Amino acid sequence: MSSTLTARTPVAVPPSDGLWFGKDLSTPEPISEEAIERAVALMRSGRLHRYGEQGSGYPEPSLLEQDYATYVGSKYCVAVSSCGAAMFIALKALGVKRGDKVLTSTFTLAPVPGAIAHAAAEAVLVETNADYVTDLADLERKAATSGARVLLLSHMRGHIVDLSATRAICDKYGIAIIEDCAHTMGAKWDGKHTGTWGKIGCYSAQTYKHINSGEGGLLVTDDDDVAAQAILMSGCYMMYDQHILKPGPDVFERWKYVTPNFSMRMSNLAAALLRPQIGQLTERGRRWNHIYSTLERELAKTEQVLIPARDAKEEFIASSIQFTLNLKPHQIERFLKECASRGLYIKWFGVATPVAFTSNYEHWHYLAGKPDIPSSKAVLDQLLDLRTPLSLTNDDCILIGKIVAAATRLAVAVN
Repeated sequence: MSSTLTARTPVAVPPSDGLWFGKDLSTPEPISEEAIERAVALMRSGRLHRYGEQGSGYPEPSLLEQDYATYVGSKYCVAVSSCGAAMFIALKALGVKRGDKVLTSTFTLAPVPGAIAHAAAEAVLVETNADYVTDLADLERKAATSGARVLLLSHMRGHIVDLSATRAICDKYGIAIIEDCAHTMGAKWDGKHTGTWGKIGCYSAQTYKHINSGEGGLLVTDDDDVAAQAILMSGCYMMYDQHILKPGPDVFERWKYVTPNFSMRMSNLAAALLRPQIGQLTERGRRWNHIYSTLERELAKTEQVLIPARDAKEEFIASSIQFTLNLKPHQIERFLKECASRGLYIKWFGVATPVAFTSNYEHWHYLAGKPDIPSSKAVLDQLLDLRTPLSLTNDDCILIGKIVAAATRLAVAVN
């Protein structure tokens, strides 16, 4: 049987310093036996679609919606096919139309500007500061001058901006906030869950996030009209009574004939996999943050590495770690090669060509005009990114720190 080498396949001979990592940093946690049993029972029944014309009880996604809304303290939750779908639906539910301007984060992943493009709107990028969060001074300037009525705010890689200050700015200019919480499920700002600070919160259940159904998304809101539109847009075929959490029939009467069905609902199977994982979030968060603090300590031993301090109000869950490497671009290229030769694969947000899940605003040529965001460019040009699977041990973290130190020494020597 032939095999195909991938970017993760260890093919290099360990260098003379003997430092070799070689673990797959994209390895997720196994699905629990409880979730597997639920999924198998569903497959035996054949009822994988969330809506049915006959039968009793509520489908798995409705139960998941109830569980997750309770978890974050939201009135409504709608389970959809992806976080990107949730963001698109959120934009449409807030009345975003073709050509409308939407404020959004510079440091984010492609599905965020993609959701804005899907809604035929125009992204207005807001600067990112050295702490990897939205620059609030630039947000205020663009809130005052852009004409945007929506901010799609990305808590990229789990870094949370001051949400009290953000909301104050947006309230001042009549701007609704949609939070992209793909990387902050379970995280809070000042004791309140991310995703509940604005009008709508959007979460991910993709394999590399905090809970895993392969693909999936959740939308939360306290707004009756947003919830009704989200249910209809996700594709309920007018079977909205099969949602436990739903507005009254009068709200659906306002929307059911004028709201398109975009077929973005979650399946029974995905929801069955996810429901047991909600109860695992707290323990997973504790484990992830232990790994983060250990890596933070080890990486900080290298002089050229800078990791921003986290605000005391930021109750983060770190499923990855980012650091600024104070080197020139050609030196960072050498650094990455040296890490890879030791079996450690680190991503770089300043890379000229998009690679796998990593891209930056310079790669999104569908944006209207070339954004003028010099501060963000300076940050991204030195920003490195490392996944932190829950399988990492303390010894793994120490080894990663040694490899980063060795690779940095060799990169510094490059003229």
